[in-house]
Amino acid sequence: MTELNFDLIVVGCGAAGLSTAVTAAERGLKVAVLERSLREERGGQTRWTEAYLRMQSHDEVTDDFDLFLAENAGFYQDPDFVAETLGERSAWSTQARNQPFIDASLIGTFTENVPGTINWLKEQGVRFDFLPTQFLTSTQPRLLPVGGGEAIVECLAARAEALGVTFFYQTTARRLISSELNRVDGVEAWSVEQGALQFKGSVMLASGGFQGNLEMLTRYIGPKAAFIRPVCKGGYFNRGEGIQMALDMGAAPAGEYGNFHAEPVDPRSGISEPSIFIFPYGVLLNKEGKRFTDEAPGTVDAWYERVTRKIVAQTEGIAWVILDQKVKDIPNYTLGIRTDQPAIEAATLGELARKLELPVEQVERSIAEYNAACRPGNWKPLELDGVATEGLHPPKSNWALPLDDGPYFAYPIISANVFTFGGLKIDEQARVINIDGAPIENLYAAGEAAALYFDNYCGGTSVLRGLVYGRRAGQTVAQVLA
Repeated sequence: MTELNFDLIVVGCGAAGLSTAVTAAERGLKVAVLERSLREERGGQTRWTEAYLRMQSHDEVTDDFDLFLAENAGFYQDPDFVAETLGERSAWSTQARNQPFIDASLIGTFTENVPGTINWLKEQGVRFDFLPTQFLTSTQPRLLPVGGGEAIVECLAARAEALGVTFFYQTTARRLISSELNRVDGVEAWSVEQGALQFKGSVMLASGGFQGNLEMLTRYIGPKAAFIRPVCKGGYFNRGEGIQMALDMGAAPAGEYGNFHAEPVDPRSGISEPSIFIFPYGVLLNKEGKRFTDEAPGTVDAWYERVTRKIVAQTEGIAWVILDQKVKDIPNYTLGIRTDQPAIEAATLGELARKLELPVEQVERSIAEYNAACRPGNWKPLELDGVATEGLHPPKSNWALPLDDGPYFAYPIISANVFTFGGLKIDEQARVINIDGAPIENLYAAGEAAALYFDNYCGGTSVLRGLVYGRRAGQTVAQVLA
């Protein structure tokens, strides 16, 4: 087995891995990056995302940033442990240190370091702007990198190369090397071209979650995982080895392993994020031809994940949004339709149901009941208007116009898995914490491999957390080795 020596081995080439690599290399460290993909596909999931950032300006996160994260940091937490974590980490009990919930200090450090991270990215050459999104209604602004996640990947990768970082493509980390308990000495990996390789040095796990691993998804999420697919091609590279190899050597798990960030997509499409965010203006029907959820409980950016999870629970994890011609009265309505596949259209609801292979009589009954429950109101498609159904279960709380203006059209919707919530517990320096609450020597994690979420995803924070804690890891390793 070929042995290679570095100060730091970064597993993964997305936002978290590249920010670590560049930060460490800027401080003079000898860095290797292991990337499962080909060079032209590098970047993992970051490459394929638009990389929304939950910021109200280039220097400020949104007002609800840390509050939203804190409110979704765990379920039914022991108040004594929570109280401990509001103080200095050194004073926490062992029980408090290894809890799966997300520490307040981790959230606070994240929030405080966002502006500096954005400024650092600008120095690297990444440009940002408030560009149009696919959300027709939203509660919070989104700052975007010009060129999306791919721009971040290519900018940081080029910078890493200029700093002398060595990239190993088509190379997958398989097992952490450990000469003693609670210490990492490197990682064993498999290269398509070179076979078995042994890398010696500190290790940063930035290899994503496990959305590309059906076995792990089924183990943690259940049989319905078979009906869920990664939101983009990059997600298929995220197979959970980084998380698993750390757990195998005693790392503490954190985050909600049985949950994931859900996005409504068209299963017919193979493009990146073929999302269908137009559903609040129509009616969602399952394979039985029945409504099963409130399609419009609030703004689409705040509620699409929760509605999509209701779709997962339906037969075969699929639903169809039924729309009529009135949707075309919505300004820029096509922003909410990202699929490259055409709508399924028909002159009548019965004909549409047959094309969708849904029970005709039940579809007609469901739409008739919905139409009868609609009430007049001041319809405002780009803001919450309270135009709701009356006496219908489940209700529709906003934008409830009758579907009576044919031709009718529909899109199929399944849930895509943007990323999984379960990961490794880390501290403010991105050090991986063991099951006894202490840092594992020479082991770091960030991005999807490090847990941050429970229940409802705080939109526009995933790429940011990888960037922030990737930089923290690079800084920490440099300090340790100084």
